[in-house]
Amino acid sequence: MASTDSAEVPANPRRLTPVRWTFPIIVMTLLAALLSVMYLDYVIDPEKNLHDFPIALVNQDVGDTISGKHVNFGDQVQDGLRKAVPADKIDLRVLGLNEAQLQMQTGKVYGTVIIPSDFTKRLGILGVGSVVPGDIERPIITLQTNPRTGAFATSITQRFGNQALTQVDTTVGKQLTEQVQAQLTSSGGGTATQLSGATRIVLAHPLNIVTDQFRPLPGGSGQGLTAFFYGLLLLMVGMVGAMVVHQLIDSSLGFLPTEWGPWYVHYPRASISRVRTLLIKWAAVATMAVVVSAVMLGIGKLLGMPIDQPLTLFLYGALVIIATGFTCTSVLAAIGSSGLIVNMIVFIILGLPSSGGSVPIEATPKYFGWLSSFEPMHQVFLGTRAILYFNGSADAGLARGFWMAVLGMAIGLVLGLFITRYYDHKGLERRPAEQRQPA
Repeated sequence: MASTDSAEVPANPRRLTPVRWTFPIIVMTLLAALLSVMYLDYVIDPEKNLHDFPIALVNQDVGDTISGKHVNFGDQVQDGLRKAVPADKIDLRVLGLNEAQLQMQTGKVYGTVIIPSDFTKRLGILGVGSVVPGDIERPIITLQTNPRTGAFATSITQRFGNQALTQVDTTVGKQLTEQVQAQLTSSGGGTATQLSGATRIVLAHPLNIVTDQFRPLPGGSGQGLTAFFYGLLLLMVGMVGAMVVHQLIDSSLGFLPTEWGPWYVHYPRASISRVRTLLIKWAAVATMAVVVSAVMLGIGKLLGMPIDQPLTLFLYGALVIIATGFTCTSVLAAIGSSGLIVNMIVFIILGLPSSGGSVPIEATPKYFGWLSSFEPMHQVFLGTRAILYFNGSADAGLARGFWMAVLGMAIGLVLGLFITRYYDHKGLERRPAEQRQPA
């Protein structure tokens, strides 16, 4: 007679084989390697990675007649700047004042060099005044920075000004000194007149380079970082929220166990299609998006963050969370738990360094520029920055951010509905493989 006290032994006991034990270590090592490459490569040496960094040059100088000859020192400064800056690093755009200001207002250039209309005239006065007693002023060249494009971009612009304009100042000073010396020789009947030491110092550095901020950021803007972190929060809420919704709804439907500390509950598995399960998750994500976007907006206002267009920021925030959440839940529905890794790679590992939020895209390796053309984080950052810093201008990135969010949501919808309908059509129910009926 068989004993009824003996424990039932499963036919195929699951053992933690060396392959299963080392698999998570291998996966984490690969993720850590990818993280290290992406994050360190873009931050170690931004100056080395600099390329196509946009700076506007506005030359308003009309020139002047000096010693019976028409001279335009503004053109000489323009040519000097083109030679002083490496073309592969700086994209020097010669623009009119209105066009330059428009590009500054939409964040398309990081700074502007302005040569005034009376530049040559003032240089001529300086040359005369250096040898004839009287009050003289050095002509001004203005370097406008664009603080709304970020602190790092401003820093690069200022460094460009210090290096390139200083070199131009030396070149113009040499030309001016030679011109004044020639005039003195001519007026002295061919006898050279030596310039005093003080005069030579004045002529050697004739330019007054003034750095000015174009539309300074208001207080509470984190030196241009609030847009980056707000956009990052929207993306993280969408991704993490999708993971939480996926986990909790699957637990309540009995597809996953529910654990609360030492307590373990596994509800009976519900009889529900994959499509319907995904629709329930999407409904939860959409509700969460509206609530969380409103909460984030309120917290931002409470903390003193300037928000000139709260309704636009609220609606855009909800759209971003919905688009991200829908796509992440669709990925999880398509490939299961491994979708967590895919979502992390797409939205975080590849997204943060290619966002352009902390370091401009033009100061990162060129492959980050390729990633930024489609990576969600860059699009979200552009849209958020346009709302917070550029009056919600479509040209400043809001239009791109909006349509890319819509595209991302459409991809998530199509992927989720296609894959879940396909699974349902094939009869691939959500149950352990050993419990499935043979075909």
